[in-house]
Amino acid sequence: MGAQEDVRPAFYALRSGGWRDYVTVLHAPYTMWNASYVALGAALAPHFHTNRMLWTMFAFALALGVAAHVLDELNGRPLRTQIPNAMLVALAAAALAGACAIGVWAAFAWHERALLAFVAAGAVVVPAYNLEWFGGALHNEWGLALSWAAFPVLTAYFAEAGTLRAEAVLAAGFATGMILVQRTLSTPVRHARRTVGTTEGVEPMERSLRILPWANVLLGCALVVARLT
Repeated sequence: MGAQEDVRPAFYALRSGGWRDYVTVLHAPYTMWNASYVALGAALAPHFHTNRMLWTMFAFALALGVAAHVLDELNGRPLRTQIPNAMLVALAAAALAGACAIGVWAAFAWHERALLAFVAAGAVVVPAYNLEWFGGALHNEWGLALSWAAFPVLTAYFAEAGTLRAEAVLAAGFATGMILVQRTLSTPVRHARRTVGTTEGVEPMERSLRILPWANVLLGCALVVARLT
């Protein structure tokens, strides 16, 4: 067995095969990181509704945690799972439809019709980024940061407040910066694991990648707890 076969494609990847592939493809640390930005945006809003934050978080878990990640796996198998293509397509379609349905329901239930614009944007961004539509124009570090960092912050804030203010934009800037850091660290780590077949020389960067999601999750939790107490 070659060195590349011995090294998993990501630090969170489980041994290939069966149910483990479905866990791996969720990119759990990064999905939780994305959810923390929903918490960040919601907690900063002038009026905080726990149910709105949770519904928004659930929608993003479906859109990114499932739909975007399985489409990414469909596009080149970076995590080397054995999930059939048809299953990946079905999961993506069902998850994205579910996320959009939540968004449409919320827009009417919460009397925030402008939320429909966020729903429409998300419905386009998920396949456009992960399937590299438009010549891959969105499939870069800025596309990643704006789509999965700034966007959830702004969406969650708007879902709570019905508007966007300076603090939402500044928080979106913070989230964007964090994801740019993540991309800077993860690019050489991915190359080492998936192309070279080793983690030698990238251990400090990978250790940072293991820490960053939890740091952002703790920040999101702290802000929510502050609003609840």
